[in-house]
Amino acid sequence: MAASTVMRLQTIVSREIAGGDTAVGALNAGTKDNVIPDTAELKLNIRTYSEDVRGTVLAAVRRIVEGEAAVAGATRTPDIEPIDTFPVLVNDTDAMARTTAAFREHFGERQVFDPGPATGSEDCGILGTASGTPVCYWFFGGTDPDTYEKAAAAGTTARDIPSNHSPHFAPVIEPTLSTGVEAMTTAALTWLSADPERRR
Repeated sequence: MAASTVMRLQTIVSREIAGGDTAVGALNAGTKDNVIPDTAELKLNIRTYSEDVRGTVLAAVRRIVEGEAAVAGATRTPDIEPIDTFPVLVNDTDAMARTTAAFREHFGERQVFDPGPATGSEDCGILGTASGTPVCYWFFGGTDPDTYEKAAAAGTTARDIPSNHSPHFAPVIEPTLSTGVEAMTTAALTWLSADPERRR
């Protein structure tokens, strides 16, 4: 039943929504190879770019999980519980422009670019939404430039450049650490200098 559910859940992203929205997860069932497990736990991490799409995905998950249980003759309805929920994180346009300009001045034009939408699972959006504060969220790289250039030239970045969720993710210490500190400091000074009262 759990395996069938996973296979059916794979169809949500491919058939019911468009775009780069994603859903990943974990399945845990059983402890021995010769004992039929009496329970299975499925965890999903659903990442969407809008609340409307999120609602569609969540409804599809419930429909599929309950449907597969019914088809399999389960004696009870599956328990579906939200674990963590974050609002969609959308950068404030003005905050983004000001911070990006400061980064380009400090790091150089070629070092700063917009990677486009990303499905991060970040609680930073909670702060911005709850406080009504402009949010500017950014990434910075940590891969050795030579390693990245070789992978890009070979068209193998997806395979050879591990993401931050990979067990093989290992950013180079420098200049990654210094770049992160400089970025935070540059952004802070940019915003503090815009409001002299905050420097006191």
